[in-house]
Amino acid sequence: MAERVVAVAGADGLHARPAALFVRAAAESGLAVRIGRADGESDVDARSILAVLALDVRRGDEVRLCADGEGAERVLDRLVAVLAGEDADAGH
Repeated sequence: MAERVVAVAGADGLHARPAALFVRAAAESGLAVRIGRADGESDVDARSILAVLALDVRRGDEVRLCADGEGAERVLDRLVAVLAGEDADAGH
């Protein structure tokens, strides 16, 4: 299982449009990706907009991403870039 910890860079954290971009990128990966707070609180399906919004992730919060399967490292690298604000066109 691949895992990454990243600080969310977007001014709005993971709310509204940034969350939608992240969820779309996770869903397009074809892998089951989980996201949760880095402090160990619950993790959720990163392909679910409602679950991601419910985490109430704000700018500067650290999250943990986990994925398993072929290409998991590449998928997590891309999702880290989305959360770090490096991939403005995440779903395209």
